[in-house]
Amino acid sequence: MKYLKKTFIAAALLTSSGVFAQQKGTVETWLTKADQSVLFKKQQQDLLFKKTGDQSQAIEVNDKESYQSIDGFGFCLTGGSAQLLMRMDAAKRAQLLKELFAWDANNIGISYLRVSIGASDLNDHVFSYDDLPAGQSDSTLAKFDLGPDKSEVIPVLKEILAINPKIKILGSPWSAPVWMKTNGDTRGGSLKQDCFDVYARYFIKYIKAMKSNGITIDAITVQNEPLHPGNNPSMFMPADEQALFVKSSLGPEFKKSGIKTKIIIYDHNCDKPEYPISILNDPEAKKYIDGSAFHFYAGTIDALSKVHDAHPDKNLYFTEQWMGSPANFKRDIAGHITNLTIGATRNWSRNVIEWNLAADPQNNPHTDRGGCDRCMGGITIDKDSVIRNPAYYVVAHAAKFVRPGSVRIASNTLSTLPNVAFKTPDGKRVLIVINTAETPQNFTIKYNGQKASTMLDAGAVATYVWK
Repeated sequence: MKYLKKTFIAAALLTSSGVFAQQKGTVETWLTKADQSVLFKKQQQDLLFKKTGDQSQAIEVNDKESYQSIDGFGFCLTGGSAQLLMRMDAAKRAQLLKELFAWDANNIGISYLRVSIGASDLNDHVFSYDDLPAGQSDSTLAKFDLGPDKSEVIPVLKEILAINPKIKILGSPWSAPVWMKTNGDTRGGSLKQDCFDVYARYFIKYIKAMKSNGITIDAITVQNEPLHPGNNPSMFMPADEQALFVKSSLGPEFKKSGIKTKIIIYDHNCDKPEYPISILNDPEAKKYIDGSAFHFYAGTIDALSKVHDAHPDKNLYFTEQWMGSPANFKRDIAGHITNLTIGATRNWSRNVIEWNLAADPQNNPHTDRGGCDRCMGGITIDKDSVIRNPAYYVVAHAAKFVRPGSVRIASNTLSTLPNVAFKTPDGKRVLIVINTAETPQNFTIKYNGQKASTMLDAGAVATYVWK
């Protein structure tokens, strides 16, 4: 179907591929309101770019100034999330996964997933891929086995990859097998130095075993929350130990085995940027490292820029942030859009991952002795029924439009209209804006000398898209 030639008519036309093509000079608006009266809905009336406009405050988008490439937006697919999905009716699960992962006009198109290497604290029990009776060890990893992941995580990932084969997957360990640890427990303790090499080979075994199942692990983090040994499972790994492990074992073993999976360090809060900086300051460790990952349970999001400024040749990632139950829609949307979708990407992050994809109405499953019992999923799954929670809408506002390969571009900041802008691989501009004021705000979007006037209610978030 050809575009209608008359200017500013029919902003979106359905092409033969089922994807909406947008008329030049118009701006689509996808809106979510804090009172939930509108939930990620395309507005019927498109905005129009004009040479003249009102004199209200303006967000100016400049695609001649660009920053980092974007790998995607998504969730942590915990073992518990996979378990709940696998218990659904197969047809209903397929429908839900298509909604979440398909890159087309009718679905939100999640493009990045994080999975746990072994159990996380949102599995129903603790396990590694090489669990042994007390006192035994397995230096050859002869007993390595993907275990529970074979019946839950892997089948779900295969269904997701059938929908979206381009999705990126990051793996993170919560703990090494207990026989490799100083305290012989799933919780806390540190990695024995004489187990550095075997643990590096454990990562390689995992990457190859997943590959044999048709699943490519694009990147791994060395340790989830290395400064928080209170989860079950968990493992303490200070910066000097992580640097030593990477440069003496993990990096060399990856190189020797021809593993191309990226190595990402830190994977913890924004209050300790000195942790990744100190590791990257070691040239023998740095040469094996792709970048650093962050969570946002402490510190300020500009910590990512501190690491970028110290080592601009290395990448930044945002890999986890929870929403607590019960939900507070206005608070949760505002906090995550402002600090993560906007804040993390404005501070050089290539991705934003919410924690976690799914839980049941009681926030299960989780481990005992330290599993999170208040972690609300992006969706709540109750047998075959699904409730979409605030994190679902946070991810949707970015994932649907800012596909992998997009580039962040410049936009000015306004104190009560935080925003971030991108240019997509197909040449569209995407602007995500939230009104953090207590009253509605009028403003204009300025681009290439033209203006489009609009308004956002208090607490509302909108994604604006134009060609």
